[in-house]
Amino acid sequence: MASVSIDTINPKVLKCEYAVCGEIANIAQRLQQELQAKPDSKTFDEIVYCNIGNPQSLGQLPITFFREVLALCDHPIILDKSATQGLFSADAIGRARQILDQIPGRATGAYSHCQGIKGLRDTIAAGIEARDGFPVYPHDIFLTDGVSPAVHMIMQLLISSEKDGILCPIPQYPLYSASIALHGGSLVPYYLDEATGWGLEVSELKKQLEDAKSKGITVRAFVVINPGNPAGQVLSEDNQREIVEFCKQEGLVLLADEVYQENIYVPEKKFHSFKKISRSMGYGEDDVSLVSFQSVSKGYYGECGKRGGFMEVTGFGADLREQMYKVASVNSCSNIAGQILASLVMSPPKVGDESYESYCAERDGILSSLARRAKILEDAFNKLEGVSCNKAEGAMYLFPRIHFPEKAIKAAEAEKTAADAFYCRRLLNATGIVVVPGSGFGQVPGTWHIRCSILPQEEKIPAVVSRLTDFHKSFMDEFRD
Repeated sequence: MASVSIDTINPKVLKCEYAVCGEIANIAQRLQQELQAKPDSKTFDEIVYCNIGNPQSLGQLPITFFREVLALCDHPIILDKSATQGLFSADAIGRARQILDQIPGRATGAYSHCQGIKGLRDTIAAGIEARDGFPVYPHDIFLTDGVSPAVHMIMQLLISSEKDGILCPIPQYPLYSASIALHGGSLVPYYLDEATGWGLEVSELKKQLEDAKSKGITVRAFVVINPGNPAGQVLSEDNQREIVEFCKQEGLVLLADEVYQENIYVPEKKFHSFKKISRSMGYGEDDVSLVSFQSVSKGYYGECGKRGGFMEVTGFGADLREQMYKVASVNSCSNIAGQILASLVMSPPKVGDESYESYCAERDGILSSLARRAKILEDAFNKLEGVSCNKAEGAMYLFPRIHFPEKAIKAAEAEKTAADAFYCRRLLNATGIVVVPGSGFGQVPGTWHIRCSILPQEEKIPAVVSRLTDFHKSFMDEFRD
């Protein structure tokens, strides 16, 4: 008999799901292998991964200044070579020397402080302070391997049993539902209002909070994703103030996922951090406990594989910080390349630096292209029969609603699958386009959605639209009631 089986593993693992890399993504990888083995075996010549926010895998180039600094830090011997002056910008060379002086042994292969290199945390703190206009302290910063470990660390801290609840938006990024499940807590859903552009109503929050209490669940924290994933909405300042006030009144830890703060595509909306909103309301450390998450994977940088991120933790007492430090120390430290990138993201080239103009051109080129792609795809979805798609305000995704014919829903039921998953699988097999069923993010019962990233390179978007349009027409014709 096997020493371990599906019946003997931790049941929390069985409960955990992560749709972004689930069944549809697995089928896509199999199809890609088949295409590599037999290039003419399909009606399409490539798999287009619109299922995940992974910009560089779809052709986005990294920011030159960031990569120059990383290269020099990883191989510092070239700093003293005469040829280096002609290959690297002066400000990249200067920044690399500064960072190396902050690293133990001047070596990126060395362990750092478990919260991250102190000098890099100083830089990040200064960047946040410049953004928000309120004091930031390096001891509040925890550098992590992307945002995911930071979320897990907070969930470990807050959840002790299924009687501990986390208020989470629906639809939501499944990192949150997965981490809540893995740590044995209860997800308490609050539904965003699709009819108002995925708005958030405080009355809905209070309703769900009272419902959780009636079930014996103590809600510990409130998750907000701004700009939104998967729906791409950007919260208004008034809405943010309502959220801060709600968390203060109810004694909830505010978990603010702000990894798409650079990704805003409409002039009428601006990013404001929840830290800035809270402080501008006159609330300090003793009023609201707040954890803000940022990542090097999103924005205009798209450095997913470098695994860099951080959280700023405020409103936690010294005894709690000691426990967080202990948990962080179990992991030794986050990777040094990710730490360096996090500091560069929060302190990019400035006016007068040699790299400033080229950096701005790269950044603005990426963000303006993303805005155009978002608008093209939004318009394309809204032209499809039975499809409605809200405005693409920010982030990297669209979350259109599809009104399926009853015949399609019955066909999906016959295959023991959700209607949106049925649609996604058919779309993939017919076109090579990978999207994620809305059921993996949560949705109002009786509604169906898909999440589609805006990340294929701009010159490929017309082909994506054409394939999607042709498939959808064929699908609706086949299952028309």
